[in-house]
Formats: sequence, structure tokens, C-alpha cells
Amino acid sequence: MADPARAAKLAQRIKVVVAEALGRRIKDPRVEGITITDARVTNDLQHATVYYTVFGDEAAHSDAVRALEKAKGVLRQEVGRNITVRLTPTLEFVADLIPVNASNLEELLRTAKQRDAEVAALAAGAKHAGDADPYKSDAPQDADIDEDDFDEEDIDLRADEDIDEDGGK
Repeated sequence: MADPARAAKLAQRIKVVVAEALGRRIKDPRVEGITITDARVTNDLQHATVYYTVFGDEAAHSDAVRALEKAKGVLRQEVGRNITVRLTPTLEFVADLIPVNASNLEELLRTAKQRDAEVAALAAGAKHAGDADPYKSDAPQDADIDEDDFDEEDIDLRADEDIDEDGGK
């Protein structure tokens, strides 16, 4: 087992080598819309998974898959020349779904923002179903209550009993 930090460094190096090789060595026009987004290497450094995205429609995506499968041997040879490990890892190409998920998430956020704006517009013109102040009091609206309004008989404290801090008697 290799050090995880070493595996991460090797993965980054493989990502760069594969991206450069796609632009430099592979002459297939189907790989022009491919972007290498990430690479991961197993801890034993034997297998590398390379994630990619394709600019274009579904036909461009299927063409890119065939082009990568065809160029897999050349890309592995290029990786073997440019990294310093005893065994060259096998390459596996996986379509990166993060941009698709991100666009779906952005669409959901856009829809939620639109619905929030609609609810805010409805709330701006809304009126209370009942009274504006459902908590009515017996005191008239203009009467102010002061401390002097309370009499000593309103307070029900017995002076003859001692109450401790814990609330016991």
C-alpha cells in the first residue's frame, strides 16, 4: 500500500499527462471537446480512474467514449513515460456527472427563487383573516399601566414563611 498523499500526487500528475496527451498526441477529432476534470488512483497505484466531461450533445458524448476507448493504449503509454512508478496503472475513463448535477441543482434553485418571489408578492397584498391583533386585552388602548397601579394586596406573598433558594419551604 502506498501513502495516500503519494496516490493523490500521482493522480494529479496522471490528470495533467492525459489532458496534454489528448491535445498533443491523439489526432482524433472526436476528442477535441473532451475536458479532463479529475483523476483518482487506488492506494496500490495499479488502477487510475480518469473523469472527463464532453462539450456537446449526446452524439458528441458517445463519439468521445469510443475515441477514449480507442486511444486508451496510447494514453497509458504516455502516462508510463511521464510518471515515476514501477508499474504503469491501468486507465479507466468515467464520464463526470458533476456538471450535469450542478445544472440540475441550478435549475431547482432558480425554480425555488421564482416561487419565493411569487409567495412574497402574494404576501405583500395579503390581509389578516381575522383581527389584526388577535390578542385582545381588557385595558383600553390609551391607558398606560404603571408600577403604581399594582396594590400590595395584588401580590400574594406570605411573610411568615421562609422560602429558600431552591424554591422549597
